Amino acid sequence: MIQPILPGATIGVLGSGQLGRMFAIAARRMGYRVHTFSPDQDTPTGQIADVEVVAPYNDLDAVRNFARNVGVVTFEFENVPADTAQAAASCAPVRPSGSILHTTQQRIREKSFLTSAGLPTTPYREIHSSDDLARALSELGCPAILKTAAFGYDGKGQVRVESEERAEAAWDAIGRQEAVLEAFIDFDREISVVAARGADAAFVHYNPAENQHSRHILDVSIAPARVPPAVAKEAVEMTRCVLEKLGVVGVLCVEFFVTRYGRLLINELAPRPHNSGHLTVDACVTSQFEQQLRAVCGLPLGSTAMHCPAAMANILGDLWSQREPDWAAACAFPNVKLHLYGKLAPRPGRKMGHLTALHHDAEEAYRTVLEARQSLT
Repeated sequence: MIQPILPGATIGVLGSGQLGRMFAIAARRMGYRVHTFSPDQDTPTGQIADVEVVAPYNDLDAVRNFARNVGVVTFEFENVPADTAQAAASCAPVRPSGSILHTTQQRIREKSFLTSAGLPTTPYREIHSSDDLARALSELGCPAILKTAAFGYDGKGQVRVESEERAEAAWDAIGRQEAVLEAFIDFDREISVVAARGADAAFVHYNPAENQHSRHILDVSIAPARVPPAVAKEAVEMTRCVLEKLGVVGVLCVEFFVTRYGRLLINELAPRPHNSGHLTVDACVTSQFEQQLRAVCGLPLGSTAMHCPAAMANILGDLWSQREPDWAAACAFPNVKLHLYGKLAPRPGRKMGHLTALHHDAEEAYRTVLEARQSLT
């Protein structure tokens, strides 16, 4: 059992976006100090943290100095270089570990792990050359999805291949880099399970959330997900398996496709809090961010019980195309909570904030959050 890191200590966060911001809010509320490290300044996390260190992730001397001044290091997005996590680990505990980051930040390694663990994934092939791509398309068929192996999120680094004749154009579109080709899945819906595992191997999970995407970016999440109880239970057990086999200490999200026959296929892993778990801040006894804090500090994990069903809608930079959104209109909904991330420049597709609607009925929460977001314009 690790020695708990108690309130009053300093937590280091690699990364400085909205996930780090909400983590820092949870940590400050519980009496911790927060230091954040990233190449940017005046960041969503930096606005909340006690100290904002601005340096490139490949400045390993700066990383080590950062880690010497904190009790534990965690991260808020998985594209932190593995060398950075390793450098931090030479001076402070890193949770989840850099080895987990190494596995989950690259699709070939992630899918190889899932396959070796006996967990179901979308059928895929590794792509290292145009010949590999041609062979994979003949085996998996068209349409198929070509994804870069590294540094892909929110639909970045992926392209749909409609025919074998379009293979070279697709290969060019992702920069002819190492990739995976995934079979196209005509799924019924997408769900995700956010869970936490402590240093003592304690495991807790949140209800599966149902996710709807637009332009490959998460648009709306509904919890609990509208799936049969047996499907929800199976998703939780698969998630437990992932966290145990990886040896996670912290929070991890597993994203699933639910096929039209009720079968679950794992799409991706995120070794951190997840966009679909933002509604836990308002809807649950313990948010995913407080849960991350508890896990990495060696504290007992908190209750994940929901006060009531909830729905979350992302607020993207597109809403600023005409004028500043009408925040008062959204706040006029009595069961809706507004969360903004402190980002200075809205851009199309950029996540600027979110709305959460609470209701005793999930369908009504879903309807309300869409109506509240529409009122912003």
